[in-house]
Amino acid sequence: MATTSRPRAPAPPRRSRRALSERPRRRWWLVVPLVLLLAVLGALGWMWWSSLVPSTYNVMEMGTTDFGGGPAHEHGTGSERSVAELTGPASGEPDVAVELAATRGRFALASGEQVDGYTLNGTSPGPAIEARQGDLVEVTLTNVDVPDGVTLHWHGVDVPNAEDGVAGVTQDAVPPGGEHVYRFVAEDAGTYWYHSHQVSHAQVRGGLFGTLVVRPPGERAEQDVVATVHTYSGRRTINGRTGDSAVVTEPGRPVRVRLVNTDNGPLRAWVSGASFRVVAVDGTDVHGPTEVTDERLLVTAGGRVDVLLEAPARIDTSGGAALVVGPRGTRVAAAPEPAEPVDLLTYGTPAELSFDPDDADRHFTYEVGRRIGFLDGKPGFWWTVNGRLFPDVPMFHVQEGDVVRMTIRNDSGDVHPMHLHGHHAVVLSRDGVEATGSPWVVDSLNVEDGATYEIAFVADNPGIWMDHCHNLDHARDGLVAHLAYAGVAEPFAVGGDAGNAPE
Repeated sequence: MATTSRPRAPAPPRRSRRALSERPRRRWWLVVPLVLLLAVLGALGWMWWSSLVPSTYNVMEMGTTDFGGGPAHEHGTGSERSVAELTGPASGEPDVAVELAATRGRFALASGEQVDGYTLNGTSPGPAIEARQGDLVEVTLTNVDVPDGVTLHWHGVDVPNAEDGVAGVTQDAVPPGGEHVYRFVAEDAGTYWYHSHQVSHAQVRGGLFGTLVVRPPGERAEQDVVATVHTYSGRRTINGRTGDSAVVTEPGRPVRVRLVNTDNGPLRAWVSGASFRVVAVDGTDVHGPTEVTDERLLVTAGGRVDVLLEAPARIDTSGGAALVVGPRGTRVAAAPEPAEPVDLLTYGTPAELSFDPDDADRHFTYEVGRRIGFLDGKPGFWWTVNGRLFPDVPMFHVQEGDVVRMTIRNDSGDVHPMHLHGHHAVVLSRDGVEATGSPWVVDSLNVEDGATYEIAFVADNPGIWMDHCHNLDHARDGLVAHLAYAGVAEPFAVGGDAGNAPE
């Protein structure tokens, strides 16, 4: 019997050792992107979480402690003086008493245009306050209907700390229907201004500000004019008026014009028809001012510059508003904006300081930068202080009587008008070039992108003080630090029931 063979099923293909070894490798390369993704998401999550700012916090508990190379001191021991105790005179009849009512709504500028914003006693700018050197000033602030609350900060006036008007640092914001009384002695003659320091990026832009002029004893021969520059909804104004404003005076009479920049950016101004002298900066007289022609002035945000000129003359500003000084009907042609600025590093003549900056007790660095990151959980391109994002920023600690030197460096890509509350500082150098003119004393310093300034001051006003950019949008976005004195405690908090938002 014949046998038939059954066909064999084909043998399965043999896999090479290489193919078998590649399977786990392929699986591994599928895992690598997932691991990397999880690592990135984890890092971003940690950055987001660590950037969150508590709804209520004490500024003394934030950031990093910096003693500037000087002796360290303890804080938070419970034995300190409270900021609330560092007040002006509690008794005595005031020489100047002012009541200011803050409201929100639509109002008319002096030139007639209607804008939405904030007023004090129904106007913006608010009432111009005048005092004599040594006067006791009392200002009662009432909040009629500003929903976020209000305060008044006395910009450039070295008031006692409790009178400084910073919500969450020196007081609680005044709620609708509430009031707060400020009392201080006007110790230093000069040009100053006041403004809200609560949600300040909106309230100051919207009109919640005014001027304060402290005159020295006796009378001066010159006519005195305040020129408050502010931009309302894109309209540049002087004293709330768009276009040209007239100051009537007889020909040849000296006129002191006090330029006050209440905007967020630097102001350029120049004089046509006359020469002028810069006689004061930020409330401090210039020593040995000389005649200036064909040069422009730069007034940083928050800063003030007093110029002395003779009529007829015209002062133009970079935003279009102008001031014409002379007999009624005077017209002065506007000259082109000069190319060269008055350089306050060399302007005027030298004079001795009341302290020795070379014998400083503390040396601080305030480096302004910018980087991508999270601020209170929001991604963006944020300002940094010494490489750190808010609230992880320096708390500069001093003891009363210290001589302090501070280096301010700006590599952020934008200009920053730096404002230290409660103190005036002298500019020692710019970009390594020493100052050679009159002592250039400031409370608001224009720090250009790429610039480095060295300043010095005496820590002679105990308290907890803001040291921030006065482009108030920048302050809102974290460009804020503080100067704290040994032995001073902070009783107020940012946020909380008062909704304090100092910026």
